Amino acid sequence: MTYFSRLLLCFILVSFNAFSQKEHKASFQVVPLGIKGGIDEKNLSAYLLAPSNSKDFICLDAGTINAGIEKAIDNKVFKVSTSEVLKKYIKGYLISHAHLDHVSGLIINSPADSSKTVYATEKCMEMMENHYFNDQTWANFGDKGPGFPLKKYHFQTLNLGEETPLSNTTMSVKAFPLSHVNPFESTAFLIKNNNDYALYLGDTGPDSVEKSDKLKALWTAVAPLVQSRQLKGIFIEVSFPNEQPDKFLFGHLTPNHLMTELHLLEELAGKGSLNNFKIIITHLKPPAKSIAKIKEQLKNQNNLGLKIIYPEQGKKIEL
Repeated sequence: MTYFSRLLLCFILVSFNAFSQKEHKASFQVVPLGIKGGIDEKNLSAYLLAPSNSKDFICLDAGTINAGIEKAIDNKVFKVSTSEVLKKYIKGYLISHAHLDHVSGLIINSPADSSKTVYATEKCMEMMENHYFNDQTWANFGDKGPGFPLKKYHFQTLNLGEETPLSNTTMSVKAFPLSHVNPFESTAFLIKNNNDYALYLGDTGPDSVEKSDKLKALWTAVAPLVQSRQLKGIFIEVSFPNEQPDKFLFGHLTPNHLMTELHLLEELAGKGSLNNFKIIITHLKPPAKSIAKIKEQLKNQNNLGLKIIYPEQGKKIEL
């Protein structure tokens, strides 16, 4: 091969690599503030999501806030104070359901927070108003509900299946119902920015155990976005290893049930559509040996070519 030929080949390879990197540029950034289910109160479900190169975050659930922000600052994800992240970077909260491990950070940090919007479905919002922000268990920092509303937070009810803009961001959200010990409802949030999407599921049991079709309906709705590669990743829980009996799942997933559900999604989206697709595993429940077992089982059962991601508190992820 001549010198000129080698030079030309090198130029082509560099150009192709640059083009590939451009094609695979991240659409969203994620900062996990809390990743676990269960007893670790300093590390419970909460994920900051924003478009890449933006500081306008929405918080997906709010089990842990302050401790997670501090962790992110320690990891150099944020270069400002904890207070500034809380007050200026977090533009609002999407709450999937009102169980304490998904809302306790929002409640505890509300006195120090700035004015913003809390989004939830009607059932979830009613529970938060009646049981938490009710002027008895906690001051009512909202703009409606019992007692004396302090009007720091705007409580915005989401209509299922209806696209809603997320205030002070370029994003919007569409809510879908999930079954979390039927008939109790949780929520999935489909977040859109331009033509890119991310899907976050709150706690959910499998359709087969919940005697429900809510996950099937969700997969049917998002399958075209998987097919078109517009959906950049799915946040979904796996709380227990496969050894957990169905009658003791309490509205959660195991690796077996997750893979069954994702095989259905692949059927709807097309064979091979989930190859190298990002699945972010949330709500892993202690003890550590159970978490290790879940990871091993998912590794062994991953016959769809999924890119399985285990988020770490305070460490940024790109989608």
